[in-house]
Formats: sequence, C-alpha cells, structure tokens
Amino acid sequence: MALTSSMLFSSVGKKLLNAVSGLTLLGFILAHLIGNLTLLTGNSDAFNAYGHFLIHKTGVLLYVFEYGLIVFFLLHIITAVSVWWDQQVARPTSYKKTASGGDTSKKTLSSTTMIYTGALILVFAIMHLITFKYGPAEAQGYTTIVDGVEMRDLYRLSIEVFLKPGYLIWYIIANALLGLHIRHGFWSAFQSLGLNHPRCTPILYKLGIVVALIMGFGFVVIPAYIYFKGGVL
Repeated sequence: MALTSSMLFSSVGKKLLNAVSGLTLLGFILAHLIGNLTLLTGNSDAFNAYGHFLIHKTGVLLYVFEYGLIVFFLLHIITAVSVWWDQQVARPTSYKKTASGGDTSKKTLSSTTMIYTGALILVFAIMHLITFKYGPAEAQGYTTIVDGVEMRDLYRLSIEVFLKPGYLIWYIIANALLGLHIRHGFWSAFQSLGLNHPRCTPILYKLGIVVALIMGFGFVVIPAYIYFKGGVL
C-alpha cells in the first residue's frame, strides 16, 4: 500500500522515515569506519589513494551519494525532533522513574537521551567535515605522490589532528555518544519497521548492543592508537 501524505506526517509515518534514514546513515558510518581502519596499517599510500579515489574517481556518483546522504541526514534530524516534540506535548510532565522497568522494558540511558546524543553527534559531524573534508589540502602544502599521481595528503592531516590531546578527547567522547545513540536506535528502527515480535525483538536488542560497541570502539581505537604511538604506525 502506497504511503499518503497524511500517513507520512503521522506519528507512525515519522517513525518509519526516521528508521529508514537512521539505518541508511548507519550503513554509511560502517563503510566510513572500514575505510578509516586503513589508518592503522600505517600505509599512508593506501589511505591517501583510498581518499583520492573517492573524491576524484567516482564522478557523478560522488555527488549523488553526498546529496543523498544530506537528504537522509536532514530527514533523520527532522523526524527525530518532530517525534520527540510530539512526545513532549503529549506528556508535558516527565516520568520520575528513569531506570528500566524490568525485563520487558527497553527504557535505558540510551533511549532517554536520544535527542541529546543526536544533537551532539550533529555538532561533531559538522566539526569533523570542517576539519577533514574542508581542512588543509593541496593549496596548504598537504600533498603526496602515490604511483606517480599527486594527491592530497589526508594521512598526514589525520595523524596531525589525532595527536592533539583536545581533539582526541572530543573525538572519543563524541564517538562514545554515537555508540550510545546506536544502542537504542538500532533495534528501535527495526521495531518501527514492523519487526516487533517476541522472537525478533530480543535478538535485535542484543545485536544493537554489539553494533554499538563495534562502532563506538572502532572509531575510538583509531585516534587513541595514533596518539599513544606518537603518530608512528
């Protein structure tokens, strides 16, 4: 059955759009993590070639991907804020009890702080783009030669940034919050998509914890390893 405009702007419709956009963003984050893990090999040529390929060799697909990502990101933010606001209007007085209600309850620190962790992740994403995507490049002398091709030395920039204690701490905190956000968002998204079944829900709930730990730890270990190794990998 096709979704009508009234269904899309209903509570169920907004949760559905939030779930789809959230899982799409999760897929991007996972791909981003896999690419970033090449930093740990210490192979600067491989990392720089990877970044160069994404920017200069994917053609129009890069713009389709980037604009699509922006759309999903905005959709996720708008639907999340809208659902949160609807909940505040419907329940102006917060529950005094914040702990989980028991085995059948999925109320956790993760679930009760989604709007706040989401806001901080948004701030981090903007700062991350400014630091890396729009940071120092060829014009500022960040260049290298790989297989005879001159390209941006993104490896050098990454090492320099992660050797800064202040940025390291902020990066670790932000990605710990990302893991916390994913912990609830993962299983909740599938629940919004209709997979709310006594057999499925416990599995998805536990899988969400695993995915959150992988994402959080994966992004944290990269800068931490670089910092404590003094940038020599």
